[in-house]
Amino acid sequence: MSLALMILSRIAKAVITLLLIAVLNFFLIHAAPGDPAKVMAGEAGAADPQFLEQLRSRFGLDQPLHIQFAKYMWNVLHLDLGMSYRQQIPVLTLILQRLPATLLLTLTAFGVSLVMGIALGLAAAARVGKWGDSVITGMALLFYATPLYWVALMAVLLFSVQLEWLPAFGYDSVGAGYTGLAMALDRLKHLILPALTLGLFFMAVYLRMTRSSVLEVSQMDFVKTARAKGVAEGTIRRRHILRNALLPVVTLAGLQAGQLVGGAVLTETVFAWPGIGRLMFDSLAARDYNTLLGVFLVSAAMVILFNIITDIVYRLIDPRIGGASR
Repeated sequence: MSLALMILSRIAKAVITLLLIAVLNFFLIHAAPGDPAKVMAGEAGAADPQFLEQLRSRFGLDQPLHIQFAKYMWNVLHLDLGMSYRQQIPVLTLILQRLPATLLLTLTAFGVSLVMGIALGLAAAARVGKWGDSVITGMALLFYATPLYWVALMAVLLFSVQLEWLPAFGYDSVGAGYTGLAMALDRLKHLILPALTLGLFFMAVYLRMTRSSVLEVSQMDFVKTARAKGVAEGTIRRRHILRNALLPVVTLAGLQAGQLVGGAVLTETVFAWPGIGRLMFDSLAARDYNTLLGVFLVSAAMVILFNIITDIVYRLIDPRIGGASR
């Protein structure tokens, strides 16, 4: 199967998957306890029955569940995610406002974790059985076993409160009025702590996977044959070992790339990062069903997109891989 046909096939499957996810999310959200009208009425300071009925009528909450479901799916097919109960603006507009911040955080964390994980995994494999290997793998185990929110809080206390090197929270300096390069540097400073915090956990996973994969491939017959033929060690490591060892790492990275969005909920909350993860948390507290459904659907789309990109990278690393053409 050509690369173009493979991409078209993945897109067709992605559309069907997203529709099924939309159906599942709708019924799960509406099965949860809580009344959005009562939450909104409480925020407005008026909880009398007449006001509650007005709110339910305004947002269609008084209609039967199957009618609400039919309207929701019709709107989804037309790329309309509805109105936010709490903020009174279209959900799609709200998500698009927050999405760049989340993409900046998650993609930076993903890149950092993948590069550091592969580099440290290769270093550990080259020093297998020595003290350097023990230090690197021990560090990976420490980051893997430590809760994400605890790492975030400790990072704030150390680098922001004690050392005062980096900002503790936010996307940029409020009221600073930076433009151009100064604005980019300011946002970079705010990005360092949340991106490293989110990336350290996944870095540990890629490190251990790279190490074990490199050691496994190094013992295979085609590597021994290349050495017996007198091929240079650098060529063997680059063309034979590394190329084949990276395939399971790419698979794992593609599967876990979507999990970064889930990890971003905690990270964005701790660091007050204005992304869709924090939007999801706030919407859950406010019982803002439409916003929650929109965030879930966009998050699912991001996971599927990452998996499609993984298949493309698979094909580029080794065109012989049959998994990219299934």
